[in-house]
Amino acid sequence: MATYEDIYGKRVKEFDSDPTLTSSYEGQVWYDKSTGVLKSVVSFDSFTSSTPYTTGRRSFGSSGTQTANLIYAGSTGSASNATEEYNGSGWTTGGNFGSSGYTVRGMGTQTAALSAGLFTPGGFNSATYKYDGTSWTSAGALPANRASMGTAGTQTAGLAFGGSTGPAYVNTGNSTYEYDGSSWTAGNNLNTGRTYLGGFGTQTAAAGCGGYTGSPNNTTTTGATEEYDGTNWSTSGSMNTARRAFATSGIQTAGLAFGGTTGSNSSAAEKYDGSTWATSSATLGTATRNNGGSPAGTQSAAISTEGGSSPYGAKTEEFNASINTFTAAAWASGGTLPITMRQNMSFGTQTAAINCGGYAPPGTKDDSLSYDGTSWTATPDLNAAARFGGVAGTQGAGLQFSGIQPDSTLSANVQSWNGSTWSNNPYNVSTGTYGNMGCGTQSAALKLGGAAPPPTNTLATTEEYDGEGWTAGGTMPNPRYGGGGNGLQTTCVFAGGDDSVGPPSTSTTSAEYDGTSWTAGGSLNDARGSGAMGAGASSDSALVFGGAPAQSFNEGYDGTSFSTRPSLATGRGFSGGNGIATAALIVAGGPPSGTTTNVEEFTGETETITSKTLTTS
Repeated sequence: MATYEDIYGKRVKEFDSDPTLTSSYEGQVWYDKSTGVLKSVVSFDSFTSSTPYTTGRRSFGSSGTQTANLIYAGSTGSASNATEEYNGSGWTTGGNFGSSGYTVRGMGTQTAALSAGLFTPGGFNSATYKYDGTSWTSAGALPANRASMGTAGTQTAGLAFGGSTGPAYVNTGNSTYEYDGSSWTAGNNLNTGRTYLGGFGTQTAAAGCGGYTGSPNNTTTTGATEEYDGTNWSTSGSMNTARRAFATSGIQTAGLAFGGTTGSNSSAAEKYDGSTWATSSATLGTATRNNGGSPAGTQSAAISTEGGSSPYGAKTEEFNASINTFTAAAWASGGTLPITMRQNMSFGTQTAAINCGGYAPPGTKDDSLSYDGTSWTATPDLNAAARFGGVAGTQGAGLQFSGIQPDSTLSANVQSWNGSTWSNNPYNVSTGTYGNMGCGTQSAALKLGGAAPPPTNTLATTEEYDGEGWTAGGTMPNPRYGGGGNGLQTTCVFAGGDDSVGPPSTSTTSAEYDGTSWTAGGSLNDARGSGAMGAGASSDSALVFGGAPAQSFNEGYDGTSFSTRPSLATGRGFSGGNGIATAALIVAGGPPSGTTTNVEEFTGETETITSKTLTTS
């Protein structure tokens, strides 16, 4: 029998333990002496949870790739025209679809999408629409009213086939229509008419698969597959599991189908190689039908957006065929704070933080505690108790400035932390405030906005600290207090909070600072009240989370727009928040009243190359 060396010209290497793995190890085999097994780095399939989209629905259209996806229209219990965009991490609101309706199918990319077929409250519809990344416009009508079609291609070379013709979802169609960027023309018919089928590929090299073939009542589900060459359809290998109302990704010679229903919701995925289907080892975390896919995606990088039945889910799952193991972004419980509080302040990193001050009955606190990523340890107290002020710096060198003092007066005091003790800083801020935001380092800090007693109330002022005093910085675009601020003195962003003291006036706006002046940033998807927290190293990598009253919503910022991230397990405001966009910390807090000791840690999505055991000795 041939040996490994005979076949590959190399001997199997021995290691005392797994080597530090890189992509160069893909396909290589080695012997791990510590465990007595042969190992290799091989590609494998997986679905990983990502941030849910905002509004659960079914039978919506989808376009784009895994990291630039688009969903639109659908049914939330009633017909919707909402559009949402995915950037690989979270979702934002897009321009409204041209009509409220569902059982729409799509093709193309996030910035050049095309829809085909639609059911509106008035019945089956021939309208189609195209999207430019901002807004939808009419794209010319199909030759006939259709819904639940299979689709493939691009915005300028689209293909739509099969589908329901009405007057109810009992008839199936075998028609094929081609789009040239402005109008649709008829092509040759499918061999088997069907509805709720899948499609992938291009206008001249497409595949159609699965769906309903029966009429009336659509009782017959098929796994039949046909290929289109730009002129004719030909029969190919059938799916392993007949299904309908599922999502797809890929091209004619490398396609992917997942979800759908076989009579009950499915979690299975199948791969197509241009002639035959093979069941993937990966399954969706949540079985679903009427889900969305990634028409411009690939067989090895796709997305599934949950559909289902009422109440409709909104889960997002990413499919990868890769040598990497993907771990979804998520919040997890951290070490419990020994003291219950809200309006506390924290700075540093997720694994090296200081939490100081705060409020709990009977009043304002001077406590200070250090966090090592696992547990909290008491440190010397603040020199002066304070709450709802600003902080900056690291676990070894920090600042606390302004806030509310025990007698309810507003402080202009600054306190310095040197890693072991607090001391009074000789350089006070210009005005005592509360609800002000802080960021930066101990020697290059920013104090942003806040509120002062009437008649001043909410402020738009910025103050910069250089280690030897505070000077006025650029004026903020709007007065604000209680928002989420993060970053450095020369590159920071703040978002949310309240525009004025008194009745709720929560904001969705953000602004970025470059060390001299402020410019408007992207809008939050969800307004959040005072007590919102932030984490991040710069204005193009940030998180904003929490806020009153008891918000759990979490959003990430990439320097242009905010998109959703996994929510907090426990909604709250008036917390301590620190860290970076991929490793954040939220400490204690509460609704407008009440306090907690709860701590949560956020970790962004990670990719790790993982070795696989081939055999045992």
